Amino acid sequence: MCGICGIFSNPHPPAEAGSAAQQAPRVPRSSKAWTCITHGQRKPVDRGTPGRDDVIQEMMTLLAHRGPDSEGHCSGPGYAFGHRRLAIIDIEHGAQPMASADGRYCIVFNGEIYNYLELRRRLMQGGVDFRTASDTEVLLQVLIHEGVSALDQLNGMFAFAFIDREMGEWLLARDPFGIKPLYYTVLDGEIVFASEIKALLAHPGVEAAADWKGMQHYLTFQYCLHGETLFDGIAALEPGFYLKGKAGEITRTVRYWDTNYHIDEHHTEDYFKDRLLWLLRDSARLQIRSDVPVGAYLSGGIDSSIVASMAAEHLGGTLPVFHGRFAEGAAYDESAYAKVMAETIGAEYHDIVPTANDFAELLPDLIYALDAPVAGPGLFPQHIVSRLAAEHVKVVLGGQGGDEIFGGYARYLIGYLEQALKGAIFETQEEGKHIVTLSSIIPNLPVLQQYRPLMQHFWRDGLFDEMDARYFRLIDRSPDVETLLTGDAFAIFNRDEVFADFQRVFNHPDTVSYVSKMTHFDQKTLLPALLQVEDRMSMAVSLESRVPLLDTRIVDTVTSMPPPMKFRGGRTKYIFKKTIAGLLPASICDRKDKMGFPVPLSEWMAAGPVCDFVHDVLMSKACAERGLFSPAALERLMKREARFGRQLWGALCLEL
Repeated sequence: MCGICGIFSNPHPPAEAGSAAQQAPRVPRSSKAWTCITHGQRKPVDRGTPGRDDVIQEMMTLLAHRGPDSEGHCSGPGYAFGHRRLAIIDIEHGAQPMASADGRYCIVFNGEIYNYLELRRRLMQGGVDFRTASDTEVLLQVLIHEGVSALDQLNGMFAFAFIDREMGEWLLARDPFGIKPLYYTVLDGEIVFASEIKALLAHPGVEAAADWKGMQHYLTFQYCLHGETLFDGIAALEPGFYLKGKAGEITRTVRYWDTNYHIDEHHTEDYFKDRLLWLLRDSARLQIRSDVPVGAYLSGGIDSSIVASMAAEHLGGTLPVFHGRFAEGAAYDESAYAKVMAETIGAEYHDIVPTANDFAELLPDLIYALDAPVAGPGLFPQHIVSRLAAEHVKVVLGGQGGDEIFGGYARYLIGYLEQALKGAIFETQEEGKHIVTLSSIIPNLPVLQQYRPLMQHFWRDGLFDEMDARYFRLIDRSPDVETLLTGDAFAIFNRDEVFADFQRVFNHPDTVSYVSKMTHFDQKTLLPALLQVEDRMSMAVSLESRVPLLDTRIVDTVTSMPPPMKFRGGRTKYIFKKTIAGLLPASICDRKDKMGFPVPLSEWMAAGPVCDFVHDVLMSKACAERGLFSPAALERLMKREARFGRQLWGALCLEL
């Protein structure tokens, strides 16, 4: 686990200080001028003209939290690499950047290759010699010998830059789910990349300017689609993609992995359960590989519980587990379930109770750690628990991804309830044999008791629309955006454009069933956003977070199942629960009240430090002069009876 940064450039001498090549402004990616917020013409950034090594050093400094154990950099014609290391595998000899013995190839790598031992054995059988015991050298060698086809063989989380120094050709790649981050920007004759956006801003040619397309996505979903960011000209390399290039030019952009929806109609449910159980155990076996202590998050839900259980099986010793709870009442405290699970697996249990003061004090720093806001308030307790874990271990396992893979969100059931009503009323078979019938879904509806406001909004209009329009309504965080934005900002807010961007992901040509469309969209958009939180909140305290449920073998197995098998009768996580039945206490496996780590923001907004903090941020002169949110609308949001909804959360984080 590390931070990486670098520059690919045309191999010519740097421009003289003050020259046009260093001072020229970037061409903005946005097609519309966001004059209501940027207040007129943007100017070139003038921060002097440091050499590439100086820029790399500043970028590494901004990534120091990702790798406190050591740093390294190297440069040559057409490239410069920087690396900050959190030493996990081969602590003494795994330093980076790492070059091949002949000096031709070089790599900087963030993440872990879990199957590196298997790949190493195969390479050694082919005559490859190794100088270290690190997974970095295995990745370097497999890329040297097999090129981009090596990406299909990697089981891990990764973002890396690899260069053939003799040919000047390079590769940037990111893991299939986006567990590890990688951002880049294209300048005149240069490609600049880094693990975090803040490091890109250290380059004298990169300025922080708002991107309106990314802003529209954030206002609607509270995350961005299609590799967009909130920064003009800065993109996230999308999960499962690689870039190839030469010198300062990108020559190819390739998706090397995508979700497979070719349905396997031949195997039985028992076959899939056996296959899935083996894969869950094998993923845990691979992901506990470490030369430093390993622990696990334990929320009390089935995802983190099965991960902790299987890790404990393989480790053979006492597993430290970490839990967070709030003191504001039973609705915010799952510790009873976490303690039951910890006792079941003989784990060493630790918990922590975040407070309102912690929230008001930490949130600005957490948004800085994220670079840009994303997803919901769960980032706050996640950071607090990560900080607790970092006091005991250097690697922690978590259950992230279970809801998106196995269909765990209650909104899937809400969507299918309407689907079942539509089929019963109009006698349609929109999905053919994939339909969930009204009679099959009724026994599973009690789980929706706590989702009455969402259902009231969902059925307010658009009943029985097309699947994409219905799901868009379920996840739209800005149904009344026209009342929140200023007139100038709303005038350039294009909901039709946002919906078209949504459709590009939702209407995957291979997805027939509604549940596949919903889970596919969340896997490609919400999941990377949650993984951004996972990565930044753990790396802010120099902790490596691993997610064993996010293994391509597991996802390919689940997406190949007939939809009725994985979402039978509208039962969320049906196949997952059937697979692990008997491995977890019944009180956990049969829960219908999983909370998702809610934060008592509504209670905290009644009075006290959080109320004062939110008011100070959103009622500030700076927020009003920014011209994005209507001050009157923000004041109404803060006075609502339901005191802290997602619109207020989004506005607060965006202003921070």
